Amino acid sequence: MFSISTKKINGFDVVCLREDASGTTVTIVPACGGMLYGFEVVHQGERMNVVDHYNDLDDYQNNQASKGFKSAKLSPYGCRLKNGRYNFEGKEYHIEKFYLGKHAMHGLLYDASFMLVKENATKEKAEVTIEYSYRGEDPGYPFYYDCQVTYELGFDNYLKITTAIINKDQGSIPVMDGWHPYFTFGGSINELQLEFQSKDRLIFDEEMLPSGKKERYETFGSLEKVGGQKFDDCFTVNFAECQPMLVLREPEKRIQVEIYPHQSYPYLQLFTPDGRQSIAVENLSAAPDAFNNGEGLIILIPAETYFFKTAYKITSLIES
Repeated sequence: MFSISTKKINGFDVVCLREDASGTTVTIVPACGGMLYGFEVVHQGERMNVVDHYNDLDDYQNNQASKGFKSAKLSPYGCRLKNGRYNFEGKEYHIEKFYLGKHAMHGLLYDASFMLVKENATKEKAEVTIEYSYRGEDPGYPFYYDCQVTYELGFDNYLKITTAIINKDQGSIPVMDGWHPYFTFGGSINELQLEFQSKDRLIFDEEMLPSGKKERYETFGSLEKVGGQKFDDCFTVNFAECQPMLVLREPEKRIQVEIYPHQSYPYLQLFTPDGRQSIAVENLSAAPDAFNNGEGLIILIPAETYFFKTAYKITSLIES
């Protein structure tokens, strides 16, 4: 059986999806960008949360930017947008929201207050849908659209996340979608093993924007120790390989996180923060600065809906 409950945790009003038999729990904070606050399993008799989260509501409110926008929803664009400017259908737009240096970052919904619009718990799954209706609040993106996010927890610690972007404008709108979760096993990422299936690495310029060039990338094509490897890179996903597309393993604790992106997310961004206690693994529908370079950019006509899907699975490597 699965169940859904609401409660307050560390100052956050959260929605919890739970598989009652195993104790696996997914925790969401709709009012804080719809973020994933926890993905928790029982492993070797102890509860383990593989999502690196904010300590409490004050930490979130005061340190969201400095702590890297953990688990932020990236919409209607992700990563860097050069100088916060782009042209669309013959008109130039200038984003006002968050900047890192001179470039706009991480979209407009990372702190949006989503509303819970649907919930359903059965013998097979627990599922909730949250929604934010964006109505042109930022002059740099004056378009109307709805963002609906469905979290679905199933058996075997499998979490499916589906985002629906619905064009509510009278004209076409440019769209990019993504996620920004940080994963941790409670220690240094240097000791973890990583594997992901990529085709190419996008070559960034000195301002960390795509240069238009790519290079073949096969490092970490099989499990390798992370060690001192630093990432702030975007890769194209090789869907010709078998899923999962990414595995992050804690070899000593014998547990791993697996990521299963749908082809609606053909890009993968990895980032290692300075503290190296977690690693950001970002599913992206388009390349950084897609509003300018057009790589992966989606144009939605009025009333059109586009779905973006990915899934996370936690697997214990200890035989029962």
